[in-house]
Amino acid sequence: MSFSENKESAIIKIFGATLGGGVIFILELLQIVIIAAAIIIPIRYFLIQPFIVKGASMEPSFEENEYLIIDELSYRFRDVERGEIIVFEPPANEDQYYIKRVIGLPGETVELQDGKITIYNDQYPNGFTLQEDYIDEYTYGEKYVVLGDTEYFVMGDNRDVSLDSRASGVGPIPEENIVGRVWLRGLPFTRAGFILTPEYSIQE
Repeated sequence: MSFSENKESAIIKIFGATLGGGVIFILELLQIVIIAAAIIIPIRYFLIQPFIVKGASMEPSFEENEYLIIDELSYRFRDVERGEIIVFEPPANEDQYYIKRVIGLPGETVELQDGKITIYNDQYPNGFTLQEDYIDEYTYGEKYVVLGDTEYFVMGDNRDVSLDSRASGVGPIPEENIVGRVWLRGLPFTRAGFILTPEYSIQE
């Protein structure tokens, strides 16, 4: 007779057949809950977490109330890439979470003028214009930002309504404020799928 059978026999002997069966069921249910929690909680807090889109700043890429899964693991092993969509805590208000697209990388200079975004870095000291096929409208404003070694310049795809690195209240995003990258859209089912990083054509 196994340990499990001995335990069940002891419970039935103490509580009787009917009540003992109920106790055995509750104990087995608790065991399942504990095992599930031991698996799910580390995944939820250290690997992935859900995020619900609020506002219109990322339209048409993401719409209000869409359910996303955020990958919190990848950036522990590799750098953030241009074009990826990230969730972060804005430096001036770390009680909130923003979702934006990465435009400028650490050490780069980002210039916004006449609706064009020009990136200057070691590879392109004379700069290149970022070709963005995922936006529908003109990018207003003027900006010239030199990013630090751990800073990122981010913008929403819906440029007219996005509060992003163009605003003094947000500015460049420190690496430590990044929660993770948007990995998967779960809802609505009609738009569900993995989120791909755009491939930029370089125009010097």
